[in-house]
Amino acid sequence: MSPNNHPILYAGLDVAKRSLPLHLAGRFYHLSNHAKGHAQLLKRVRSLSEVHVVCEATGGYEQPVVRALQAANIPVSIVEAGRVRYFARAQGRRAKTDPMDAAVLTPYGGTFHPRVTPPTSPQPQRLADWSQRRRQRIHTLTVETNRAEHHADAFCQRQARPLRRLLAKPIEPCNQAITQLIAADVVLAHKARRLDAIPGVGPVVAATVLAEMPERGSLNRQTAAALAGVAPYHRDSGAQNGIRRISGGRRPVRCALYMATWSAIRHDRILISACGPPERDRSSPSPPVCANSSSS
Repeated sequence: MSPNNHPILYAGLDVAKRSLPLHLAGRFYHLSNHAKGHAQLLKRVRSLSEVHVVCEATGGYEQPVVRALQAANIPVSIVEAGRVRYFARAQGRRAKTDPMDAAVLTPYGGTFHPRVTPPTSPQPQRLADWSQRRRQRIHTLTVETNRAEHHADAFCQRQARPLRRLLAKPIEPCNQAITQLIAADVVLAHKARRLDAIPGVGPVVAATVLAEMPERGSLNRQTAAALAGVAPYHRDSGAQNGIRRISGGRRPVRCALYMATWSAIRHDRILISACGPPERDRSSPSPPVCANSSSS
């Protein structure tokens, strides 16, 4: 129920690159994922009262229509696609089409009442975009570096060297731009300083956490750990106590925290005295490479 005691009408919106299948009040509407389709969506939703739109995260294709809904003060929730798929399977639905996905999102909203996704202010959104671009550059460079290790032919080696230099060149300007962006914002700069005070955390890790976990500060410890992908989950059955393992979460945050932890247990005197040197020191002088991270 809404605060005005009116029943909330959930609308399932499946987002594709060019289309927006909408399931609203038992009917299907086929809209385009462009400005004209967004205007038609707003018109459809405004024709009814207390509509809450539910859509999945689709790698960024959902962002324009979500921003249009938020600007119009229409409640919208971006939910995890995996959870919706499990919900559909629990209902016995194995087929998958765009209209069917939209139809599943409607009862999903009515069952779980997902939290409204708040709009992102310009600076944090810009930080998230720049951080993602940095990760993409590092990932491309890592892929090319790994590929170059297997070049036995001299011609291939000569071809690979300038490409790696070209791919590495924009990374440092990305780091500088992110640092300047954080320093220019009072709130982000304060949060970055607090993160930087943690052993092992440096500018890259702090920027990654700020960009990838905008919900930080509003979550309890268990939810924050699950969102960061570091929560150990139980695997028990009967008399068997299984090994606790992490699962899910946001991979960029998990990679950044892993590198920060590795740095801390190798160089922070308090952690070294409490935990001892890391076991990998006996066989490996350096930690495994995480493609989406860099030095802390």
